[in-house]
Amino acid sequence: METLNDIISSINSVLWGWPMIILLLGTHLYLSVILKFPQRKIFKAIKLSVSRDKEAAGDVSQFGALATALAATIGTGNIVGVGTAIALGGPGAVFWCWLTGVFGISTKYAEGLLAIKYRVKTANGQMLGGPMYALERGLGWKWLGVLFALFCALASFGIGCTVQANAISTLTMETFHISPFLVGGVVCGLTGAVILGGVKSIARVCMAFVPFMAIFYVVGCFYILCANSSYLWPALQMIVSSAFNPSAAGGGFVGGSIMMVARYGISRGLFSNESGMGSAPIVAAAAQTRNPVRQALVSSSGTFWDTVVICALTGLVIVSSALAHPDINFTDGATLTKSAFSKIPFVGGPLLNIGQFTFAFSTILGWSYYGERAVEYLWGKCMTLPYRVVYIIAVFAGSVVSLTFVWNMADCFNALMAIPNLLSLLFLSRVLVRETNHYLWNDHLNEQMNDTELAEVDDSASSTGTT
Repeated sequence: METLNDIISSINSVLWGWPMIILLLGTHLYLSVILKFPQRKIFKAIKLSVSRDKEAAGDVSQFGALATALAATIGTGNIVGVGTAIALGGPGAVFWCWLTGVFGISTKYAEGLLAIKYRVKTANGQMLGGPMYALERGLGWKWLGVLFALFCALASFGIGCTVQANAISTLTMETFHISPFLVGGVVCGLTGAVILGGVKSIARVCMAFVPFMAIFYVVGCFYILCANSSYLWPALQMIVSSAFNPSAAGGGFVGGSIMMVARYGISRGLFSNESGMGSAPIVAAAAQTRNPVRQALVSSSGTFWDTVVICALTGLVIVSSALAHPDINFTDGATLTKSAFSKIPFVGGPLLNIGQFTFAFSTILGWSYYGERAVEYLWGKCMTLPYRVVYIIAVFAGSVVSLTFVWNMADCFNALMAIPNLLSLLFLSRVLVRETNHYLWNDHLNEQMNDTELAEVDDSASSTGTT
């Protein structure tokens, strides 16, 4: 197992190396330019996310789809992941992480657009979509759609399930000394109570859960920044200056080259907001929306909240706390984050613990939907219930076992998901430009899309054989 883990780690170093970073960041920049920077419409996107297209076809509201996507996206990576980037790349990594989120808005926009454009409807009226349908219906590359769905289903048991459950049980054990078996049983029961009800049940819980956890965490971070107010401006200066001159950081922060700082910041930003990974458009396809661009805008707001807001706040908290308390431990990302938050009496520790728990549990819920839709695409509706049962069991297993190997496998499958998804975005860029020009830049945002393009599938068999 140790040898296999080393092999997977080596594969990951290649998959998540500079070629992948260049491909992802290059796609962000390319789509931003050809789509005329949809980031300019971010406030319109936020407004649309809390609106409802009652007459439009779909399984859940636009906000329900966004909340489910945010539930899966906002995870422990927003807290510990940012700390890891700072520990390895210095405070300048926060700048590159934030910049990745700004440009990643356009990629998440494009994913949402294709999800609606190429979604299909089952016999019972359920909407299905995602990169596998864009690859099959938009490009005729069914084989690549099958590969994406397979990687997505496998990834759901890794980054979406077992590692999140393990983070919850480890945190509870360290903080309250509660047995992982007991924690695993509770989390397992809570997960089952939600996901067995399907997408509408998941969306209802996420619509209530996500705003609470996000507001709680953001308010807590603002409190810490107020406590560190005298160090806030120096922290901002350090983040910007060390992004281009890492040696200027000083203190306990690492030095190194600009390339190293950029690599850790960009890779963490990409991994955190999942723009380009292809996961979020799976639930975006279920949204009630009158045309692809409206949902595309709503989807793009997810990256704004995840990286531009939450990751940036986490970075500011860690850097300002490190300046205020030079004795903070820089051993690794988790230790750095815990040390930075714990320096704030009364609020810091509970904020970190509650944030990690809620972020991890929400990720479990969101990814259960992604994996279920991937399984349905591969093997049909008959496999969704078995998948849910196995997923619930995996939550318990993840709570009680060591997951170093699973973490590495999850990273691997996430990268493998991103490659076919990015190909669909690049090769369907003409469709993206045409739809964006018509609905967004020519002021047809309220226009109803033509439903004659909506294909129907037999939900008793795999979608790959019945479109």
